Amino acid sequence: MRIVVISLGGSLIIPDKIDFVFLDKFKKEIRKHYSECKIVVVCGGGSVARKYMDALKKEGRPESELAEAGIMSTRMNAKFLMEFFGQEANNVLPRDMNEVASNLHKNKIVICGALRYADNETSDGTAAKLSHFLSCNFVNMTNVRGLYTADPRIDRNAKFIDNISWVDFEKMAKKIKFKPGQHFVLDQKAAEIIRKYRIKTYIIGKDVINMGKIIKGEKFVGTLIEK
Repeated sequence: MRIVVISLGGSLIIPDKIDFVFLDKFKKEIRKHYSECKIVVVCGGGSVARKYMDALKKEGRPESELAEAGIMSTRMNAKFLMEFFGQEANNVLPRDMNEVASNLHKNKIVICGALRYADNETSDGTAAKLSHFLSCNFVNMTNVRGLYTADPRIDRNAKFIDNISWVDFEKMAKKIKFKPGQHFVLDQKAAEIIRKYRIKTYIIGKDVINMGKIIKGEKFVGTLIEK
């Protein structure tokens, strides 16, 4: 059975408070596809992670400690989402890729956060590495509908990009200096991984119907990164 890795942005799980309406729709849509594929969900840290990191930054703590706080936030979000899905999900939080793969044999959906600390990497990097490890496509769900030429929340003139090559996307990502908790749609390490291993990657917003369309191979609203 094929596998799909979904990077679920923390901004969707807990933008300020837990978004129950979105998560309920997400769960119901995921359940429709258990007969078609196995699903891995990698949770981001979201606003909780940024609040911890902002406080530590003010204290002058090193970036490695800021990143560690972010990692723990992703794992807390993952633990919550495991409970939200109930018995169909794994009941132990995976700490490495082998544990994710092992859980896929036993569960319809496997949920995790960031697996370990790596320099200049967010949970997007974890999801990209898992996509390579599991030889599958990668779906990144974030709080904008896809990739733009600039941040559409700030720049009214930002133009939507529906298709881009791995090479061009990596160039775009690496124009931005990495910082823990950054807002770009996919981190620089993930951009490098998907280009290196030629991983078909989708960037979509919070409309779960688009996630279902990607799983079924149908036309969707978002950005496709390939070739």
